[in-house]
Amino acid sequence: MSTQSTPILSVLTEDLLIRINEKLVQDSDRKIWRLICKEFHRVDSITRKTLRVLHVEFLLTLLKNYTNLHTLDLSVCPCIEDGTITLLLHRVDHSMWARNLKFLNLSRANGLKFSGLEMLVGACKGLESVDVSYCCGFGDREAAAISGCGGLKELRMDKCLGVSDVGLAKIVVGCGRLERLSLKWCMEISYLGVELLCKKCLELKFLDVSYLKVTSDWLRSIAALSKLEDLAMVGCSLVNDVGLQFLENGCPLLQKIDVSRCDCVSSSGLTALIRRHNGLLQIDAGHAISEFSGNFVECMQELKNLNAIIIDGARVSDTIFQTISSNCKSLIEIGLSKCTGVTNMGIMQLVSGCVNLKTINLTCCRSITDAAISAIADSCRNLLRLKLESCNMVTEKSLGHLGLHCALLEELDLTDCFSVNDRGLERLSRCSRLLCLKLGLCTNISDTGLFYIASNCSQLHELDLYRCMGIGDDGLAALSSGCKKLRKLNLSYCFEVTDKGMKSLGYLEELSDLELRALDKITGAGLAALVTRCKRLAYLDLKHCERVDDTGFWALAYYSRNLRQINLSYCSITDMALCMLMGNLTRLQDADLVQLTNVTVQGFDLALRACCVRIKKVKLVAALGSLISSEVLGILHARGCRIRWD
Repeated sequence: MSTQSTPILSVLTEDLLIRINEKLVQDSDRKIWRLICKEFHRVDSITRKTLRVLHVEFLLTLLKNYTNLHTLDLSVCPCIEDGTITLLLHRVDHSMWARNLKFLNLSRANGLKFSGLEMLVGACKGLESVDVSYCCGFGDREAAAISGCGGLKELRMDKCLGVSDVGLAKIVVGCGRLERLSLKWCMEISYLGVELLCKKCLELKFLDVSYLKVTSDWLRSIAALSKLEDLAMVGCSLVNDVGLQFLENGCPLLQKIDVSRCDCVSSSGLTALIRRHNGLLQIDAGHAISEFSGNFVECMQELKNLNAIIIDGARVSDTIFQTISSNCKSLIEIGLSKCTGVTNMGIMQLVSGCVNLKTINLTCCRSITDAAISAIADSCRNLLRLKLESCNMVTEKSLGHLGLHCALLEELDLTDCFSVNDRGLERLSRCSRLLCLKLGLCTNISDTGLFYIASNCSQLHELDLYRCMGIGDDGLAALSSGCKKLRKLNLSYCFEVTDKGMKSLGYLEELSDLELRALDKITGAGLAALVTRCKRLAYLDLKHCERVDDTGFWALAYYSRNLRQINLSYCSITDMALCMLMGNLTRLQDADLVQLTNVTVQGFDLALRACCVRIKKVKLVAALGSLISSEVLGILHARGCRIRWD
């Protein structure tokens, strides 16, 4: 009888491997899976539906390997241009990778123009969603290329500054099935384009016209959209109560309305809208309405299904909270940032009835004390997000109640709550599911408090310690040991941090965003120790880190190939190191290079030449404007790079 064991892979069928692969949610887990063996890599290739490309040089190979994609994201991949698309379609069989593609993200692909876009749209016949947001150079020709997507259901064109009514007309005629459209910041679009949109795209369910010159005439046309469910008009200063009255008599299926920062809207106009749409689910009137009338409060009684209301900046009273508490039992989010009149009693009344609240924003509600926070903790046991920035009377007692009763809490903002101390953090650490914790300007916390957080909050993804001057190397050592999933960390102005702390941070291998502004005790050796291990860094702020020398910057240039944004202002970098950085960091899109006193004009010229085909934003001292060669500046402008002169 043979005693030889059967290899495990021989009993795992392809179907079983696919089912196992589908259970892997984290990118890091999927990466490990692919590296185990060729069979696992093959299974990943045939099952992968989403691809986010980081390096353009790998695009062809990736699309050859992944042929069943539904979503292709090129938003963080610089240098995508017409030539890239031509090469892609000639070198790779697009009948394979493009046949199932439904969602295409080209946000910030400023190098892509009409020709490349037309070829791409022509190859991807089944596209249902396209995002070309922040392609500031896009105009009517590019819009015409997009109009070739006859089956398009969703289109985002935020800040496509060159698109006018002509381009919009092309889209609405060619894409009559549109259900979701965002035109935020498309400043050349007027009433004529929107009027045609409302006549042709009758299936629209979501429309965003934020920051456009929306008038009452626009809203008269929009009101004819019988299937519209979600309308966003943020910052539309010409929208007034007359326009809202048109909506009152139209859009019968409206569920979400956003009129935040619409200065001419009053509670009367919003009241009229609510009366005819008592099925509203979400209302955002932040920084739009200064005070609520009695009629508005009365209308609130009809909003039985309301699940979110944002009234930031308004004057409120306990009466409003009592009305909401008694009638809006489905409420899961309320925004009261910078509201006046928010009292402990009002919050107690609110949470006594709205026990399902998951998100509460009390930013700058300075009258709030431990009594209100304790009431929130006692009533809202499903609380996920709580923002208490500048609530100066919040103490360790509040954090104790949150720790005891809000086990599901994921996000807590305690910025500028200077009464928070180490004892409070110890009690808060019972919230073991915390993902985001903001402690900026909490000057009474130290490494001891950070130790409590690190010991119990292992899921933490984001931590803000801005100007927490009691934090030093010991706290970072605890953090690197207990919070391995940390991705965003702000240590700016934590003056006690040294190279030893940087070495500890090197063990946070998932770290992507790091702010180290004005840490005058770290040197090139500390930066090198950090970047040698933290290969995922995408954003790094080193402003005023004046003791970091070229040895640190050389290591940065060699190891941090995923960097997309960097701030080197007031650093001691020299010509050679700057040129190496700007040349080697092939994903870099945004750089602040102000007051680099050791860099010559020639150094700036060479560094900008090294990155001019991919950089999208750069900040320089104004005096360099007349010194850097006009050829380099011309290339930058031609490639869509925005130069900010300081």
